[in-house]
Amino acid sequence: MSVANHKFYWPVRVYYEDTDAGGVVFYANYLKFFERARTEMLRASGFEQDELIAKSGIIFAVRSVEVDYLRPALFNDQILVSAKVVLAKKVSVTFEQVITRSEEVLCKCTVRIACLDAKSLRPKEIPENLLELLKNEY
Repeated sequence: MSVANHKFYWPVRVYYEDTDAGGVVFYANYLKFFERARTEMLRASGFEQDELIAKSGIIFAVRSVEVDYLRPALFNDQILVSAKVVLAKKVSVTFEQVITRSEEVLCKCTVRIACLDAKSLRPKEIPENLLELLKNEY
C-alpha cells in the first residue's frame, strides 16, 4: 500500500491516554485512529453517521480487520491516518488504511465494513448516493 495513493487523510496527535506506560501507542488504539479517519472521510463527503441512522436506518459495523504493526507511534507524535476505499459493494465496503509519521509507515490495515439495518442488525444495502460516492470518489 502506497500512502501517495490514498485519497483521504486525517491528522492525529498522540495523547498520553493513547499510550502504555512506556509512551508507546497501545495496539488497540490504532483501530480507533483508523475508525476516526473513516468517519471523517464520510463527514467530509457530506454523510454524518447519525443522519444515516435517522434517515436511512443504517449503521456500519466492522466485519473483519487485518492489521500490520510496523513501527511504534509515540506519545506526542503527530501522525497522519489515511483511508482509501478499495472495494464498494451493495452491503459492504473494504478500506485500506495507513498510519504514517512524516514519511515513515507505522501501521497498515485492511478493514471490511458491513452495512446493517439499524433495528434488525441484518445486512442492508448502502444508499445508492453513498455507494456511488464510495465507488467513484475514493
